[in-house]
Amino acid sequence: MNYLSILCIRFAQAVPVLLLVAVFAFLLMHMLPGDPAVVIAGSDATPESVDVIRRQLGLDRPLYEQLFHWVSQLLQGNFGHSMGLNQSVLSVVFARLPVTLSLALIAFLITLPAGIILGSLAAFYRGTRIDTFVMGVALLGVSVPSFWIAIVSVIIFSVTLGWVPSSGYSPLSEGFGRWFLSLIMPAIVLALFQIGYLARMTRSAMLDVLSQDYIRTARAKGVSEWRTVSKHAFRNALMTVVTASGIILSLLIGGSVVIEQVFALPGVGRMVVQGIMARDYPLVQGTMLLFGFAFVMVNFIVDMLYTLVDPRVRYD
Repeated sequence: MNYLSILCIRFAQAVPVLLLVAVFAFLLMHMLPGDPAVVIAGSDATPESVDVIRRQLGLDRPLYEQLFHWVSQLLQGNFGHSMGLNQSVLSVVFARLPVTLSLALIAFLITLPAGIILGSLAAFYRGTRIDTFVMGVALLGVSVPSFWIAIVSVIIFSVTLGWVPSSGYSPLSEGFGRWFLSLIMPAIVLALFQIGYLARMTRSAMLDVLSQDYIRTARAKGVSEWRTVSKHAFRNALMTVVTASGIILSLLIGGSVVIEQVFALPGVGRMVVQGIMARDYPLVQGTMLLFGFAFVMVNFIVDMLYTLVDPRVRYD
């Protein structure tokens, strides 16, 4: 089976997943307390004006009719119109997407080498102080709340030392240095949890490989320890690392909500929070669906990488 056929099959499998995401996003938003018409009209609005807005938005229709209308619009490529921002959902998301993707990319570039190196060191020096220290750091990274680390980081590195801005975002058009400084501290805070997760996964995979017979055979033949670990052990542990990396990238894209709020970054995550507070149904539903599509695409790329990492993997 060639890659084109695999691509078509994967996309076909993604359709029901995205449909379920769309239905769940719609139902979850409509389960929230509050009326978008009241939010838009204002607290001083009369009941008659609220009813007019509710009819204009179609909120007076039964829930199943609203769901059918939204899904039918999605099938035509229309993600809806933001109630609060008075713009199309796609235009709003694409305007803020570079911030979220930049943050996720920098955090991923920090997570990948740090997690792999720490996990490999912990596996190689299993049972020693190095192993204990690395696993302690990993446990700390996955246990401490990210918002607390973000606040402490702002106090230390922004307020006290003045190394980086405390909040805000500088576009890349204003210079690479300013863009990087505005994102490096949020990216590090966002990456801490994922570094701990990847280090634990890498350590577990490396320990499993290092106990195999072919590793003992390589050592018995006099192969250097560095070559044994780097060429034979690590290459066979890459499958687990690739899987974990795909999950991490998905989490970094969708999990930046708290970080964007703390550092006042105008990204998609912060926009979703504002949309939920304003009961902006189309904005939140469309954004959640786009996030779901991003997760599906990341999983698809991971599936394709399997065949490159391990040639023995073939899709039937």
